[in-house]
Amino acid sequence: MNRTPRKLAVAAATAVALLAAGCGSDGAGAGGGTAPSGTSLAVVATTPEVADFVRIIGGTDVTVTQLIKPNVDPHSYEPTPADIQAIGAAKLVVKNGVGLEAWLDQTIESSGFRGTVVDASQGVTLREGGHEEEEGGEPEAGHADEEHDPHIWHDPRNAKIMVTGIEKGLVAADPAHAATFAANLTAYAAELDKLDADNEAAFAKLPVAQRKLVTNHDAFGYYVDRYQLEFVGSVIPSLDTSAELSAQQLTDLVAKIRATGTRAIFTESSLPPKTAEAIAEQAGVKVVGGEDALYGDSLGAPGTPQGTYLGAEEHNTRVIVAALGG
Repeated sequence: MNRTPRKLAVAAATAVALLAAGCGSDGAGAGGGTAPSGTSLAVVATTPEVADFVRIIGGTDVTVTQLIKPNVDPHSYEPTPADIQAIGAAKLVVKNGVGLEAWLDQTIESSGFRGTVVDASQGVTLREGGHEEEEGGEPEAGHADEEHDPHIWHDPRNAKIMVTGIEKGLVAADPAHAATFAANLTAYAAELDKLDADNEAAFAKLPVAQRKLVTNHDAFGYYVDRYQLEFVGSVIPSLDTSAELSAQQLTDLVAKIRATGTRAIFTESSLPPKTAEAIAEQAGVKVVGGEDALYGDSLGAPGTPQGTYLGAEEHNTRVIVAALGG
């Protein structure tokens, strides 16, 4: 992917942010969020998943500005002037890591941020590349780390590592509330364990021969590995979302769906379903979308069950098991 347009977008956003600051800001929270109070820790979190983790572990002692809104593709995200202002005013920035936020380093540099960046992926055992690369396809473009799969949160065991790292970052930035952060981490880790056990129990009821997954893009590698599914293919043949199927790849995917007896193609909430629907029609299988679309790169709307990590992952398992179980 040519990143020159992204660099230009960051530069333009920086200029607008500086102009806005020079025009006399009233101190309201950047990024459209609530202005940080004098006693809460100002944290910027990049993705919906990471922001949810920070809110859970930080509780009322943190003020979180979430950069990427629900159902926005993180792979192609362009930072805004408000993002740059929010980062510049924060004490802590929490990111997913593994190259998912390829735009972040330049944005941080542009903001004048002097705080700490917490990389939530630290300690996670990374998958090398995606399924398409494992099968001999061309490596995808667009990631700062093109050798590893960034969708680490789809294994709840990885989510536990992520929230543990976030808790350490919060404690270092705000040691006065260390006991609260630790208690929140303990309680949430138990919920992640339950999610993992519930997912295992759900798939145990599904015959192995029916555990075949086709999605919009290759976002579920950690999930597939954890619950012993078979990844048949993806509409976008990449970990990123910028690639497109060639005519031959499309034909091959349709043939593979038919040959393996795959029952459905799952669309994702942050991606358009049109191509998935066309492939499903050619392959003679159902397409799962609409309210049942999977949360691959995003979470649901705030205030809904799927607006949290736990709710989105529970939704994904429920939808997949129901569709493949027939």
